Amino acid sequence: MKTTLIIDVKGNSLDDGPGIRSVIFFKGCPLSCAWCHNPESKRSFAELSFDPHKCIACESCIGKCKVNALSRDNPFFVDRNTCNRCFACAAECPTGALSRIGREMTQDEIIEQALKDKPFFDTSGGGVTFSGGEPTLHMDFLSGLIRELKNSGVHTLIETCGYFNFDEFREAILPYTDMIYMDIKIIDPKTHKRYCGVDNNVILENFIKLHELSLSGGFEIIPRTPLIPGITDTEKNLAAIARFLQSHQVKDIRLLPNNPAWHEKCRSLGIPDEYAEDSPLRKWLPPAVMEACKCIFECLNNSCKREG
Repeated sequence: MKTTLIIDVKGNSLDDGPGIRSVIFFKGCPLSCAWCHNPESKRSFAELSFDPHKCIACESCIGKCKVNALSRDNPFFVDRNTCNRCFACAAECPTGALSRIGREMTQDEIIEQALKDKPFFDTSGGGVTFSGGEPTLHMDFLSGLIRELKNSGVHTLIETCGYFNFDEFREAILPYTDMIYMDIKIIDPKTHKRYCGVDNNVILENFIKLHELSLSGGFEIIPRTPLIPGITDTEKNLAAIARFLQSHQVKDIRLLPNNPAWHEKCRSLGIPDEYAEDSPLRKWLPPAVMEACKCIFECLNNSCKREG
């Protein structure tokens, strides 16, 4: 029976597509964005998370660790170089301060959990969103999953970085897809590689191909740009994205404000934070900056929809 690593199946979401939705978060991503808002989803293996705010210092976990990876002397409590990810400590922790990120799930388990909310999908125009990480990293598993949900009358939406094999996606995923949110973060390929780990040639090519196919109907594709201070929200980058979209007659875009909660997530995973406390990357995007970013698109393409 096929399984894959899932972070969570979250119900009652209002932020990941139309209506009330269940969101399936896959683990693993081919990109390594410096600002990833879901850093727990980047690696393709289960991880141990430590939340110091939940810890009551009962020390019960320390006695369970056979490799002595837990200590108050460690900067992040867990020595990641020593930890063998047996997760015995997480099972022992009474408050959930130590937790396992990622568990193997079958298609049937995911479908059963998601379909519990089908009445909410039907009444709100919602459905199931596949997110991550990167859901297309699990192409075979995703294909069977999305097909079964589509056959059950569920609206399907894929949130993707766009870095995948197009022919495989078109054959295995697209026939069962109602909507795609694809990130276009940075236009310049060298800058994209600097901040995201890979260049964006495949991403932009995939977007163009999918946009052209969407013109015949059957599914909708919407580009999204995260507004990361000093990286993606610059006038140069946003104007280049606007020109790219305009050249392909794309009239919609979603602008996503920076969410500084990812810094705390990094710490729980033992990832050092290189940004100072007063860094703009550790703050919510000011409304005035959001308005300025919107104006860049509107000035270059007056038909481009405004999104809050």
